[in-house]
Amino acid sequence: MAVSGPRAWSGMARRHPSAFLLAAQLLSLLLYPLMDDTNSGRLIFSAVAVVVVPLAVWVVNRSPFVSFVGWLLAGPALALTLIGVFFEYDMLLPVSAMLDSALYFYAAGSLIAYMLRDEHVSADDLFAAGATFTLLAWGFAHAFFVCQAWYPGSFTGVVEPDRQRSWIELLFLSFTNLSATGLGDVLPLGSRARVLVMLEQFAGVGYIATVVSRLIGLGIARAK
Repeated sequence: MAVSGPRAWSGMARRHPSAFLLAAQLLSLLLYPLMDDTNSGRLIFSAVAVVVVPLAVWVVNRSPFVSFVGWLLAGPALALTLIGVFFEYDMLLPVSAMLDSALYFYAAGSLIAYMLRDEHVSADDLFAAGATFTLLAWGFAHAFFVCQAWYPGSFTGVVEPDRQRSWIELLFLSFTNLSATGLGDVLPLGSRARVLVMLEQFAGVGYIATVVSRLIGLGIARAK
């Protein structure tokens, strides 16, 4: 007899934790348009971080990486984000973004290690491949945010080129850059920003060449 309710969700979470992380990341994309330049939006952003950051650490537990390092990054990141948003200490937000960036890269690395040690392609590997892409995109977007906060004028855009880029614009730049789409309406200006963009381009090409191509190869071999 099929199991339903909390037990079914618990079993699915154990089998496919990457699916929950990917779903949370994609759901947050739908919320981000409400977040830019409003106090209520910043509160929503902190609420999303409260969900996504521990979820990223939970996925790390499935990898050979030491899980407490993830919590060591997640705890201060969450605390600084909440303090910065609720008490309007804007100087704390770049620091929390730096910790968030490190956490997302850490979780992405753990998922890559998890996928590379498998000898066959499972459903969770496919979810992990999508989740890893979003983690890399978020990680570099947070790095862009830190770069812009510490070095104003690092990024420009077609619309109002002299103002600071909003979070959704930096995330958009990260996705287009990582996927090699390169739409070009948000551009790096400073040398530091351009180095970050080049590192993301290298990471995107490397991810496709190593992880995704390996999963495709394992899938073809299994189908024969």
